[in-house]
Amino acid sequence: MAALRIEQLVKAYGATRVLHGIDLDVANGEFVVLVGPSGCGKSTLLRMIAGLDDISSGKMWIGDRLANSLPPQRRNISMVFQSYALFPHMNVRGNVGFGPRIRREAGETIAAKVAKAAQTLNLSDYLDRFPRQLSGGQRQRVAMGRTIVREPDLFLFDEPLSNLDAKLRVQMRTEIKALHQALKTTIVYVTHDQIEAMTMADRIVVMNAGRVEQIGAPLELYDRPVNKFVAGFLGSPSMSFIPGVLERGDGPARLRASEGVFLPVGETQAASGQRVETGIRPEHYRVVGENGGFPFKVEVVEPTGAETHVFGTIAGAAVRCVFRERIAATPGETLRLDVDPAQVHVFDAESGLRL
Repeated sequence: MAALRIEQLVKAYGATRVLHGIDLDVANGEFVVLVGPSGCGKSTLLRMIAGLDDISSGKMWIGDRLANSLPPQRRNISMVFQSYALFPHMNVRGNVGFGPRIRREAGETIAAKVAKAAQTLNLSDYLDRFPRQLSGGQRQRVAMGRTIVREPDLFLFDEPLSNLDAKLRVQMRTEIKALHQALKTTIVYVTHDQIEAMTMADRIVVMNAGRVEQIGAPLELYDRPVNKFVAGFLGSPSMSFIPGVLERGDGPARLRASEGVFLPVGETQAASGQRVETGIRPEHYRVVGENGGFPFKVEVVEPTGAETHVFGTIAGAAVRCVFRERIAATPGETLRLDVDPAQVHVFDAESGLRL
């Protein structure tokens, strides 16, 4: 295992920059997830770590080795791709043991490594099967087994679950996290799925347009996003935003939105009269009596069994609410909602920064 350190890493294609001075430290044995929308540069960064793309400027260390000019085969890195990249003419045993065989390791050593990896990944009963005889999840486990036998300093995952159905993705998330806990490996994992990031990572790196927006533990980013982008990207369903003007009087601060609607606001550095946007997560709304709270116009109701998702508007802004109880609401109805002021995030209307 090895730590990873990146300083002011830049990737440019001619005059076009796609990564703008990335700084990142990954501790030995840490599971770090790069997450962001398509085109944000996360896969490019991963390919640069792997040595598949050149570094335009900046420095990168893997362990104590400066890796800028190291070819991929000398970085001792294993990478799991979205497409599995298995050899169709080889069975599971052949695919998993391919790396050690190329390195001309002893047959007994290869067999022991393959058996250990197969046991770790629950593949022992499938060693004689070919990729065409396996499910998507089993193929992905074979791809991971091929990386394990290399005993690399660093594991890289490039959206490995994108080709799997929803149920299998949930299962594989658990298996990859359990694998990390068992092997204590250093992992850099790329995904556009923020649920994967929240459930798997020790730390999350949120990227946007080639820049790092925020780095931190999953719940730290969820509870204290530094800007509106991070707040809206993390969380499913996503946070809703209601624009207005912050008012400070004799009592607590509040947001004056359109249509004469007022919302409670907790502690904030925003000045009275400043144009802001308040962000509220769907699970933080609660239904109150007819004379309390603020109006919510119901448009769509989606009962899921354990929860009720309700779409509608507050002061003209689109809002999604998630209630643990079963709400008997109908489209066109107006509910009265309230929220704990401490759960209301305030962002500057122009810069999007947290206030």
